[in-house]
Amino acid sequence: MLQTRERPKPVVLPAYCKGCGRCVSACPQHCITLGTEINPESGLIPVEIDLEKCNGCGLCFAACPEPYGLTAYDPLMDLDESYLKFPDEDSSTAPVPQEISGETLPLPPVEPLMIKGTYAAAIGALLAGCRHFFGYPITPSTEGAELMAKLLPNLNGVFVQAVSEVATVNMMYGCGGAGMPCMTFTSSPGFSLMLEGVSYMIGAEVPGVFINIMRGGPGLGNIGPEQADIKLACRGLGHGNTHAIVLTPDSPQEMLDLTMLAFELTFKYRNPVVLLGDGYLGQITGKVKLPERMIKPGIPSWGVYGDDMHRRNLICSIQLSEPDLEIHNLHLNEKYQRIIESEQRADCFHCDDADTLIIAANTPARMAKGAVQVLRDRGVKAGLFRPITLWPFPIDILAPLLPKLRQIVIVEASNGQLEDELRLALSHAEIIDVPPISHVRHFGGVLPQQQEIIDRVLETIDTEVTS
Repeated sequence: MLQTRERPKPVVLPAYCKGCGRCVSACPQHCITLGTEINPESGLIPVEIDLEKCNGCGLCFAACPEPYGLTAYDPLMDLDESYLKFPDEDSSTAPVPQEISGETLPLPPVEPLMIKGTYAAAIGALLAGCRHFFGYPITPSTEGAELMAKLLPNLNGVFVQAVSEVATVNMMYGCGGAGMPCMTFTSSPGFSLMLEGVSYMIGAEVPGVFINIMRGGPGLGNIGPEQADIKLACRGLGHGNTHAIVLTPDSPQEMLDLTMLAFELTFKYRNPVVLLGDGYLGQITGKVKLPERMIKPGIPSWGVYGDDMHRRNLICSIQLSEPDLEIHNLHLNEKYQRIIESEQRADCFHCDDADTLIIAANTPARMAKGAVQVLRDRGVKAGLFRPITLWPFPIDILAPLLPKLRQIVIVEASNGQLEDELRLALSHAEIIDVPPISHVRHFGGVLPQQQEIIDRVLETIDTEVTS
């Protein structure tokens, strides 16, 4: 006797059902109901099905918006546990993603440019292969965005003025997830709004370059130069276990050079990179020499680019299982440790024989460098230690200098945020024997001046002599 084949009936895959209820509304037999128990893998409540009432009409399949939320079960087939699982990578018919390598192209020699810091960073981004910009105007960084808006259309690039900083960072998530170099210019309040998205990018290991031209705060503050976002960039990049390389230029030339480096590092580690300038550095004009080469980017093997080659890729920061999320955090911690060991950078000026060391970054480092030169002329063995990476703080470069020092003077436009990074790095390195640390600080857009740095150093030396 010929066996009649029944129509396939639905089976819920609990980990993929969102419990939206569309299948409940679509079912004419009323055999699908909203569930009552939370699925531990998804944190959601999947629907429940009474197959005794089901006639296999298939309307629920058409109504389900979630791939694999419902799957078809043929009663004449054996239902094993693998039937309820999402297809794994090995079962995919998509090709194995391959990296499409980028190219390094020569640039013709040109005369140096006289440009402001934000323009230099924009040009550095273009030379690093960035053709996608997302941003929202905010002084004192807007000129960089304006230059990108002028140049990118002529380079087959994309410039999007987002409706907000929150929208900006999520656009960067999508672009970086496709494996494309992307960036934004912002300033302190705008950077604060981006931090949730930065955390998502770090969790999903998505590259992107954030240029934050710091201004006075807190709150709306003013458009003067300040360095009070150091704690935000080094210790507060959104929720969770987040770190990113933080670069601190001190000239328009370094705005270009370190922006190009930022794009290299963001793809090397699949992690956002932050370039911290200050309001003055973003606006001053200086001589900038272009490099000899530029980058034509490729497509990384992991990118969700949208082509056939990369269609099996997935970018995601969601790990709802506690053990899985811990494993992911351990993976991130290993990456952070590699960064700490490999990416510490600093510039040392007259540090070899220095017994007084001034530590400063960004524009205050320019005043500090002038102070060192004056102090040297007066017979004081002063040196300037300028951290180029604030995270990781270049403690391995600083440590050999410490035994010769009589004092350290921290110069900054914030209330000890740079000094905090120094002290934390000393603690992590278990360096106990540290010379006395003093400081010169200003706030609210006021910068330390050369003479007061000199006076602070001499005051400390006179106190030592008197005592």
